[in-house]
Parts: sequence; structure tokens; C-alpha cells
Amino acid sequence: MKNKVDDFKYNLSEAFELPKDIVLDLPKITMIGNLQFQISNHKGIIEYTQETLRINSNIGIIKVEGINMELKTILSEEIIVTGNIEKIEIID
Repeated sequence: MKNKVDDFKYNLSEAFELPKDIVLDLPKITMIGNLQFQISNHKGIIEYTQETLRINSNIGIIKVEGINMELKTILSEEIIVTGNIEKIEIID
């Protein structure tokens, strides 16, 4: 059932040129080089250290690894992290 609903939402977003991250409730990830990581539409932080950040989302857990990472902004809809970002992984 959920697959049909997701397919309908996808087709609707295509037909009306609506942003997929909003219509499909997907996270939007933005990187600025390897210095800054920004995620919108997340479901909360699971783990945070200066080397590892794990964020819950509708597509799974987003794991960010780096050196000297620092949370600059934490809002209900957005997280911004700075530091030396080395790896981003999505775990289903």
C-alpha cells in the first residue's frame, strides 16, 4: 500500500513540478566542500561525537564521519555541522 502511495506522490510531484523532498518527506542534504554538512527534514539525532554523527530520517540512518565536527545549528527542521567531513553513509 505504501509503495502505491509513494508512487502517486512521486508522479504528483513530477506533474506539478513540486519539490520531491517536501512531497515525499525525504531529507535534503547539502554539502559545502568537505567543510559543512546541512540536512533538512530529519527525524532527530541518534549519536553525536566530534568524529561521528548519526541522524534519523525517513530513508534510514544518515551517518556522517569526520574530524573536529561541531554542531552549529540544531532546529526541528535543520541541522548544520562544520568540521572536516570525510564520509557520509545512508544505512537502511
